[in-house]
Amino acid sequence: MASTVAIEINNLSKRFKGKTAVKSVCCTINEGEMVALIGASGSGKSTLLRHINGLHIGDAGTVFIFGTVLQSKGKLHSKIRFLRSQIGCIFQQFNLVNRLTVIENVLVGNLARLSILRSTLHLFTKEEKTQALAALEQVGILEHAYNRASKLSGGQQQRVAIARCLVQGAKILLADEPIASLDPESARKVMELLVQLNSQSGITVVASLHQIQMVRNYFDRAIALRDGEVMFDGATVELDDKKLNEIYGAAAEELVMRGHGELLV
Repeated sequence: MASTVAIEINNLSKRFKGKTAVKSVCCTINEGEMVALIGASGSGKSTLLRHINGLHIGDAGTVFIFGTVLQSKGKLHSKIRFLRSQIGCIFQQFNLVNRLTVIENVLVGNLARLSILRSTLHLFTKEEKTQALAALEQVGILEHAYNRASKLSGGQQQRVAIARCLVQGAKILLADEPIASLDPESARKVMELLVQLNSQSGITVVASLHQIQMVRNYFDRAIALRDGEVMFDGATVELDDKKLNEIYGAAAEELVMRGHGELLV
């Protein structure tokens, strides 16, 4: 049976203030894949992720989500809101509303499907609240449902952000440096949760990371950018010192010295 293509990017290019952010990027990610996006700071990882969910609009090229054009030649699809509803996003800073409770933050995942009145007033049904509680149980923090988000640790807040994506019904999860601000144990738990969602729920995961050892531990495939161009797209077992040097340039020496551990660039 042929694989369903979740994300297809054809010749995507973008410049900001005269500087190239991504250049002629082409790649295809199948439904159910778990792909690491690597490269030094400024290589274009975050920019590429923001093009996949339509937060940035390319100067040229096309992005498809499950075969439907999300953006092409500098224009977003007229049904961009629906397409974005299939794409969940988590970030380094979690993007939670600290004054709201955990369950209220998770319920925000419903907003794209609600009427303007319900979304504005945050009116949620009993069924939606039950779904939110189930999502919190799935990510392992149900006991914190009625605590304020500000009371949680960084790792717990990241799991709230993931639960919000589950309530959203996302089929694709984009994670932009999801463990950069976490301690090693919290980072491990978040990565294991992403693997669980990928293997058990079939959610396509694309995560940008600096930690090469995490990439090797949790991903079979990596896409590497350098100066906005794809330098590598293949199995993570092929990321030897020579290949890392090509990807990271001068920063690769620090990577090797750390034994392929955390590269903070």
